[in-house]
Amino acid sequence: MSIEKTTAGPEVTVKPKEQYVHSVFESIAGNYDIMNDILSFRRHKAWRKFAMKKMAMKPGDNAVDLCCGTCDWSITMAETTGNGSVVGLDFSAGMLEVGRRKIEERGLGEQISLVQGNAMNLPFGDHSFDYATIGFGLRNVPDLVQVLNEMKRVVKPGGMVVCLELSKPTVQPFKGIYYFYFRRVLPLLGKLFAKSYQQYKWLPESLAIFPDRQQLASIFRETGLQKVESFPLTGGIAALHIGLKEKL
Repeated sequence: MSIEKTTAGPEVTVKPKEQYVHSVFESIAGNYDIMNDILSFRRHKAWRKFAMKKMAMKPGDNAVDLCCGTCDWSITMAETTGNGSVVGLDFSAGMLEVGRRKIEERGLGEQISLVQGNAMNLPFGDHSFDYATIGFGLRNVPDLVQVLNEMKRVVKPGGMVVCLELSKPTVQPFKGIYYFYFRRVLPLLGKLFAKSYQQYKWLPESLAIFPDRQQLASIFRETGLQKVESFPLTGGIAALHIGLKEKL
């Protein structure tokens, strides 16, 4: 397995949001996994399990996992498909290094390849993968429509585009409790456990401008994806979105 550095080309400049998000994830890479457990009460693992059930991957299927972070979803897909291949892509070298160690510990180096690259300009050909996934990364990109279009481009006809992401609960009093936790408590936990108050303060800020579950489902349809489904998770604090690329 190798980590390849790729770019979108010499004319591409790093936008302010990309630069800031990159610095955030570089700084928290070492504590990212334990903080995920603390901040989601370990629910992120159940959410991925639910996503995998809906995806129904088969032995030999291949996938690209965008914003793969420390590669938990990439690893799960590789273990599920057996002899299938998975490419994990992220722009943070620090995250990929943590993921690389986890992949080697599980003996999955022949199945999983890691690429340092930009989700908005994927270095893969059209119709290359059975699945394109993105977990907790879509809200951090400068243009989510561009990323969804790229995901649709690289999956095969009939292939699946899958997004697992934080969302916005709508039912009170849970909504009020959740937003208090997310805006007030979460950054303090980041400061306590990861010495990263400002970095974890970014999470509620990024969610505030992100579409809700129904809006994101509409965006999926507007990109041309078919049979779009969305599923609220844990009272709506997260959501799974799935769409299929039109068959030729």
